[in-house]
Amino acid sequence: MALKTRHWDRLGNGGLTFTEIGMGTAPLGNLYRAIPDDEAHAILEQAWAAGVRYYDTAPLYGFGLSETRMNRFLRDKPREDYVLSTKVGRLLHACAPGDRDGVGKWFEVPNRKEEYDYSYDGVMRSVEFSLERLGVDRIDMLFVHDIDVPNQGSRANVFAKVDELMAGGYHALEKMRNAGVIKAFGAGVNEWEVAQQLTERGDFDIFLLAGRYTLLEQGAMDSFLPLCEARGIGIVTGGPYNSGILATGPVDGAYYNYEPAPREVLDKVAAIQNVCEAHGVRLIDAAFQFPLLHPTTVSVIPGGQGVAEMESNLVASRAAIPGEVWAELKAGGLMREDAPVG
Repeated sequence: MALKTRHWDRLGNGGLTFTEIGMGTAPLGNLYRAIPDDEAHAILEQAWAAGVRYYDTAPLYGFGLSETRMNRFLRDKPREDYVLSTKVGRLLHACAPGDRDGVGKWFEVPNRKEEYDYSYDGVMRSVEFSLERLGVDRIDMLFVHDIDVPNQGSRANVFAKVDELMAGGYHALEKMRNAGVIKAFGAGVNEWEVAQQLTERGDFDIFLLAGRYTLLEQGAMDSFLPLCEARGIGIVTGGPYNSGILATGPVDGAYYNYEPAPREVLDKVAAIQNVCEAHGVRLIDAAFQFPLLHPTTVSVIPGGQGVAEMESNLVASRAAIPGEVWAELKAGGLMREDAPVG
């Protein structure tokens, strides 16, 4: 059965056609554990065989490892058959093993120091390096990576980086889009507030919003998603399982926002899971399908660090959720009353 697709064309330039399930490739950069090249390749080929045609990567993921693994995978794929996004905003510098970044997060990766660079030249250099690692002639979408408090450390630092981007890198992105080098650009962030700030300052197309419009939290509906809807801006939902808890359920050691889940989150997820199970629905299926009910969503991109995880994501992408599930979640105060569900 072919996967469902969504076509986005905000600018009238032909746009992009996304499969509703895309593939986030951070796990293929050896996030939290190393996986062999052949296993990473098998996961990518499994996704392709199932019909997945949208792939997102970034220089950060394994300090280039994810992009170079994509190179092997994409080499025999017709370029017109898939949508590819990567990110800008970081440059990678070779360093001694003892000086490398990401120890304890990225395993068996090149020794690199990362430098945030949202300048015009920094964005252009980043794209050039990504094209070489990926081995492709063009990239469809570029996301400015990690202008948010979790990565920049404070709101003041975020404001400074936004200013740096708008004074420099934004113009590089705009130039590439106007020339047809890329079809779209936006930002890949963990906070909707920053995405809204960027939207109010520039002409952005698509945002990769990680973990901020999910079955567990819908704060992005306050003001950001209505703004996107008004402007025709698309949303790629990253982290649809909020770092895992909406896939695993409230088990011991479940993760939320890259950390062990606090008690209030565990309790809320347990209540959501009880409603799902009462209707014969897997929690992960409801978590995957929920963001797709919002009109701004163009694709949902869970990561998969194994063949079994990828298969579970594919099953979730095909699931049908009875309307009674959403109604009961709303009635129980477990979901916003105004969240679109049909």
